[in-house]
Amino acid sequence: MSLHRLASAVLLPGFHGTTAPDWLLERVADGLGGVVLFGRNVESDEQVAALSAQLRGVRPDVVIGIDEEGGDVTRLDYGRGSEVPGNHALGAADDPGLTRAVATSIGARLAACGVSLNLAPSADLVLTLEDPVIGVRSFGSDPAHAGRHVAAYVEGLQATGVAACAKHFPGHGASTVDSHEALPVLPRTVEELRAVEFVPFHAAVLAGARSIMTGHLVVPEWGPEPATLNEVAVRALRDELGFTGAVITDGLDMKAVGGDLAAGSVKALAAGVDALCLGGEPLDDAGLEWLVESIVAAVGDGRLSRERLEEAARRTAALGTPPRVGEGRDVALGQEAARRALEVRGALRLSGPPVVLDLPVEASIAVGEVPWGLAPYLVELVPGTAVAPVASADEVAAFAAGRTVVVVTREVHRFPWARDLLTSLVNIGLDLVHVETGVPGPDLGTAARVDTHGGSRVCLRAAAERIAASI
Repeated sequence: MSLHRLASAVLLPGFHGTTAPDWLLERVADGLGGVVLFGRNVESDEQVAALSAQLRGVRPDVVIGIDEEGGDVTRLDYGRGSEVPGNHALGAADDPGLTRAVATSIGARLAACGVSLNLAPSADLVLTLEDPVIGVRSFGSDPAHAGRHVAAYVEGLQATGVAACAKHFPGHGASTVDSHEALPVLPRTVEELRAVEFVPFHAAVLAGARSIMTGHLVVPEWGPEPATLNEVAVRALRDELGFTGAVITDGLDMKAVGGDLAAGSVKALAAGVDALCLGGEPLDDAGLEWLVESIVAAVGDGRLSRERLEEAARRTAALGTPPRVGEGRDVALGQEAARRALEVRGALRLSGPPVVLDLPVEASIAVGEVPWGLAPYLVELVPGTAVAPVASADEVAAFAAGRTVVVVTREVHRFPWARDLLTSLVNIGLDLVHVETGVPGPDLGTAARVDTHGGSRVCLRAAAERIAASI
């Protein structure tokens, strides 16, 4: 295989549009490893299946990847919210069999769409409430508990022929920095990582995960480079955890990597990474050619060996095996799983239709602009429900006029304005129900609290059902 084709074979770019542009099809014919699909590429399952068929018509083994974690991070349901709860809800339900079944349903749907690689599950832990990017994407805080669910997810997904990708090694959960925006330095020793963060990743390896994604995370004992560019980190994954599949980067265009994208691509490959994910800010044909030529040049001047590039290309290609299309999607399962994940504290009793106050906050880049909020579901299920505008506590109290106020938040502990507003409503003495859709934080003194453990469509509806039943 020519160096040009080998260099192309390790690239997984994103692109604009719901059909493949001609230049991308030409790249696939010329050996491009594959693509990663985002919400911008999705209109419907049928359209994604047609897009996959278009790509596979050029080369049957092209890798077609997507971020379909379920829960808050969804691409197939980007316009309406996921049909399944995410990891934290599944961890709260704590039934690995349920987690396996949900992952199988996701995989069956992806297989029908022609997707061969799902960049899921998140094997990160919740180790600080200030983490701005993982949150409910994690199965929880306990390593062994999370490991059981990571393994179940991997098994369920891969039973459909879709490759799983456990992420973000060595684990993002202790960070208070979003690696989309800056470079996190983990306040962890390697021994702490081995005892805690590595546990769910090892469970993924033992479950047969076909790929693992590196995080753009600095571990000081491994040196100044983030794990994605760090040979010591990749060796830990290979030698200590025994992983033999494909190592995939998190998006190389994220700000945590910084600098020259071509230089980062070469460093990642030289460190032992196999597939380069480039999807957040799509490159055009000229941009991809620049990357290919940069990788070829690195082989020529000795910064990257041909043998390393050949190994990376082989491992990437193994993720392009077309999935088996079969039974397994259960469109009702996600709603039932979301109901099982709900946790209610205090006295949830309403005397009549409530006032609902959604407090929207900016979602992480990983989540994007997926619809969020309880108001549409309560309005549907409880006639007479009123929707309050976001305003001062006194204005909300005047609007409520004695009715129960259902305040809906997403990790209220991380957003002072939302926490202060909720606290002010408590201090006024209103009848309040707090619905928290993120990782549960401290109790703020409301009479009742509902933790959904996620903001997906099914989690929000499950909360609305429980509140409606309390009238």
